[in-house]
Amino acid sequence: MRLAMVAGEASGDLLAALLLGGLRARWPSLAAGGIGGPRMQGAGFDAWWPSELLAVHGYVEALRHYRDIQGIRAQLARRLLAAPPDAFVGVDAPDFNLGLERRLKAAGVTTIHFVCPSIWAWRGARAAKMRASCDHVLCLFPFEPELLARHGVPASYVGHPLADASPLEPPRAAARAALGLPPEAQVLALLPGSRRAEIRWIAPPFLASAARLQRERPALRFVLPVAPGLRGLLEPLLAAHAPGVPIQLVEGDSHRVLAACDATLVASGTATLEAALFKRPMVIGYALHPASWWIMKRMRYQPWVGLPNILAREFLVPELLQAECRPETIVPAVLAWLDDPAACARVAQRFAELHHLLRRDTARLAADAIAQVVQARAARP
Repeated sequence: MRLAMVAGEASGDLLAALLLGGLRARWPSLAAGGIGGPRMQGAGFDAWWPSELLAVHGYVEALRHYRDIQGIRAQLARRLLAAPPDAFVGVDAPDFNLGLERRLKAAGVTTIHFVCPSIWAWRGARAAKMRASCDHVLCLFPFEPELLARHGVPASYVGHPLADASPLEPPRAAARAALGLPPEAQVLALLPGSRRAEIRWIAPPFLASAARLQRERPALRFVLPVAPGLRGLLEPLLAAHAPGVPIQLVEGDSHRVLAACDATLVASGTATLEAALFKRPMVIGYALHPASWWIMKRMRYQPWVGLPNILAREFLVPELLQAECRPETIVPAVLAWLDDPAACARVAQRFAELHHLLRRDTARLAADAIAQVVQARAARP
């Protein structure tokens, strides 16, 4: 089996790496190449370009890098059309992948999209583009296949690979011991994002909030997992916004940090679902270029942006977006969790229910679905 894959940022790299495990269990001699990150490469993926080249944040950032990204997509398309794989699997990154998939599908290459774009939250017009681009969509959430079927897009619910990879009972004591954190300390995890533009916009209010929290609660401990390649960008921001605050930086290892913490201040995105799977109360924060925010705000269909709230259909955890993403609002929201163990227990129970809903042996189900799609396409005259 020869697969081409594209994952466009750290979260896609993680999802694709988990998927590759299931694919190799089915096809031990699998050859997979394309665009990927370090986790995919660790799973034997041949990265022709690194996924960080596609990790842009908001419309303004995308426009700034449009020419470079289009150039990569054109080169990749030529390479795949010259030597077609058995299937192409686009992992999230719909702005990049759907156009590429449409071109490949028109040339007879089987195309599978892993992670349904959030057409139920915004940009619903993408459904028509998906019909022309995807032979099949692998969905992470149970309500998505029915929605796609209304638009003529074949899809399967495979669960979320992070739910399979995350323990039902987080190993808090072991994680704290590994990170050198005292068992009795209150610990706040800071997760300001994994893309460079996210760090520039979100890390400053997160770090300023940590500085204010440290003044109010000197015993509070802070741990920040640093995405690969971002330490050089983050350290000057630490010096500027949280001078002297003892924030423990950890290279990657966000899951251990989530297992160890009491609560987290987290950027909207996949990390919010990871925090929920680790049963941790959270404050979601997000900020981006004002022009990008203006566009995105007018395209939303529902009041929530955080995945835990979207799946619950209610505000289980606070969302502090754009102008509200500042220390004056962040600090009291964090303290509300740290000072209310009963509320933390209630939200942990809701997150446990969510975990069971999404735990479906995703790698095996996805591999089965990919095999069926490839076989069906090969059987066509």
